[in-house]
Amino acid sequence: MKKIVIADDEHKIIMTLEYAFRKAGYQVYIARDGSEVLEILEKENPDLILLDIMMPKVDGYTTLETIKKQEKWAGLKCIFLSAKTSPEDIERGLQLGADDYIAKPYSIKKLLERVDELLKD
Repeated sequence: MKKIVIADDEHKIIMTLEYAFRKAGYQVYIARDGSEVLEILEKENPDLILLDIMMPKVDGYTTLETIKKQEKWAGLKCIFLSAKTSPEDIERGLQLGADDYIAKPYSIKKLLERVDELLKD
């Protein structure tokens, strides 16, 4: 079973994504900020992170920078899900090593398809 981390500080988004990904057969871990993402990574070995940018404590950009500096997490896939949609924001996210950058609001069906595509064996 593929494992994903959903990192967002908005309860409604977490609930919706958690339901959709569990229903699609994923094991789901929830983080409400970047520090919780890093705690999960220390204990679990997820395949992908859905990462919001604007979160309390540690934002998504800083979280991904930290992840990419760790060799043990080098193969971890990441998709930014963000309301920050300027070309500069998107470019920064991709330069930090994100596999994709999807603007809110998004289609859950298309998001599931993109995650499935990134995690194909």
